[in-house]
Amino acid sequence: MPSKELAAAVSAARAAAEVINAYYRRNPSVRIKPDHSPVTEADVRAEQVIRATLAREFPGYGFYGEETGQHAMQAESIWLVDPIDGTKSFVRETPFFSTQIALMRAGELVLGVSNAPAYDELAWAERGAGAYLNDRRIRVSEVATLEQAFYSFGNLKSLTQAPHWARLGQVFARAARVRGYGDFVHYHLLARGSVDVVIESDVNILDVAALVVLVREAGGVFTDLQGAAVGLGTTSVLASNARLHPKVLAALKP
Repeated sequence: MPSKELAAAVSAARAAAEVINAYYRRNPSVRIKPDHSPVTEADVRAEQVIRATLAREFPGYGFYGEETGQHAMQAESIWLVDPIDGTKSFVRETPFFSTQIALMRAGELVLGVSNAPAYDELAWAERGAGAYLNDRRIRVSEVATLEQAFYSFGNLKSLTQAPHWARLGQVFARAARVRGYGDFVHYHLLARGSVDVVIESDVNILDVAALVVLVREAGGVFTDLQGAAVGLGTTSVLASNARLHPKVLAALKP
């Protein structure tokens, strides 16, 4: 049985989807935030709906939202929310955007919901309870060699500027397949065993917190590119099935 927290997070994601769908492909107005990223009214309203839904059930929890910032971060349990991860895709009317809701308790990510309404995929996971995609339990692949692995990468522009770029080229040259699915898409593919390794270098914790739980509960491993645990300050990702993770880390070391 899902916990009350998971049920609330799924309800919040579905409520946000109603807001998002009302704006999608309707030319929403866009403004640029101080960090040079875009935001639309859909982002703001979706986060408001999520926050209100979660606060009704758990008024004592903290909240860290992409659009409304940090609130009660001293609480033991904190919701981490990106109402539209992939706003640039949303604005350009491509379906590769999602709502990300995670729960961090005592510094550990314990719950994640990833909802992609235009893509018709709702994924969720809770620590110790497995990972699910559209009500079907999912698992990472059993691929064990770098030569058999399917890779997906994030923003190629930032990866070319990363210190791992030369080593990454060597890893990709050995791969069975390399594609840049990006955003939520490659994490859903990883968690259901269709991709074996995901590499990104310019993420925010709100982009990936829910996906950390999803990948781990599907049997995978999720760290940064140095192999460190994911936290509020994480900016890079190496996510993979358990068999490949140490091999990719070793191959990326200078």
